[in-house]
Amino acid sequence: MQLLLAPMEGVLDFALRDALTRLGGVDRCVSEFIRITDQLLPERVFVRVVPELRQGGCTPAGVPVRPQLLGSDPACLADNAARVASLGAPGVDLNFGCPAKIVNRHGGGAALLEEPERLWRIMQAVRRTVPASVPVSAKMRLGLHDDQRAEECARALAEGGASELVVHARTRAQGYRPPAYWQRIADVRAHVTIPVIANGEIWTVEDALRCQAESGCTSLMLGRGQLSDPGLAQAVRAAVGGASATVTPLPTWEAIRQSLLHYAQRIEGHVEPRHRAGRIKQWLHYLRRRFVQAQQTYDAVRTFTDSREVVRWLGSAPERPLH
Repeated sequence: MQLLLAPMEGVLDFALRDALTRLGGVDRCVSEFIRITDQLLPERVFVRVVPELRQGGCTPAGVPVRPQLLGSDPACLADNAARVASLGAPGVDLNFGCPAKIVNRHGGGAALLEEPERLWRIMQAVRRTVPASVPVSAKMRLGLHDDQRAEECARALAEGGASELVVHARTRAQGYRPPAYWQRIADVRAHVTIPVIANGEIWTVEDALRCQAESGCTSLMLGRGQLSDPGLAQAVRAAVGGASATVTPLPTWEAIRQSLLHYAQRIEGHVEPRHRAGRIKQWLHYLRRRFVQAQQTYDAVRTFTDSREVVRWLGSAPERPLH
C-alpha cells in the first residue's frame, strides 16, 4: 500500500509538504501544478515550485516529490518533462483533473477529459522524451461534465505509457461536493493494467477502508483529510496492517503545534508578509475539523493579520486538554 499526499494548488506548497512529511505516514508527494504553455521553462521555475529538486527530489524527511505539469500541447509538455527529469525529479506527474475555470477555458486540466485521443498523444510524447528510468504518472477526474468517458480516458493514458494513474472519483462538474464515487474507480481499474490509486473524500480511517473496498485500490491519495488530521496516513496504515503493522505513535497536538511553528518559519522566505498569517490560519482551518485545540487556537488568532503575532501565540500557548 502506498499513501500519497495530493497536490493542492495554493495550499500544499513545499513548506507544508515538509511539515506534513516530518509527521510521518506519507510515502510520496505530488507538487502543485506547473503551468506549461508554449515554451521550455527555465530551471528556476521548476525549482521555485519544487525546491526539493535541490535535495534529490525529496522533502527534508526523505519523502519523494513528483513535480506535476499542466498543459495541453504534447511537444511542449514533453520538452518540459524532460527538463524536470534532468533536474533529478523522482518522477513526473501530468494533471488532467484541475477543475479551475481559467485552466479549463485554456484547454487544460479536466477539460482534456473530453479528448481521449489528445490524452494519448500527450502521454506518449512525454513518455518517449523522459528517460525510461523515470516514472510518468497522471491524475484525472472521472470526466468534465459527466463520467461517460472515464474508462476511455484511462485507457488512453495507460496505452500512452503512464506508469500509474490517480483517479479523483468525481467529475469537474461535481467539484469537491460529497460524495465521491469510489465504485467508478473500480470500473476504471477493470479497463487498464497499470496501478490505479484512489482519491477523493477520504477524511477518516473508515473512509479509507470503505474507499479501498469500493474502488478495489490498495493505494490511496490523501488531500484535505491529511491536512485536517496529519496522523491519518499512519492510522490508515495501522488499520490495514492489523496486528502485523508496525505501531507508530500518532502525532499529538503538541507535535502538530510545533509543526505549525516550523511551517511559519519556512514560509517566511517565499510568502509576502501580508499573506503569511493567512497561510498559517488556512492550515489551522483544516486542523480544527479534527482537533479541539486547533479550534481554540484559531479562535485566538483569527483576527491577527501579522504572522509574528500568530507565531508568538503558538509559541507561548500551552497544550490544551481535549474535551
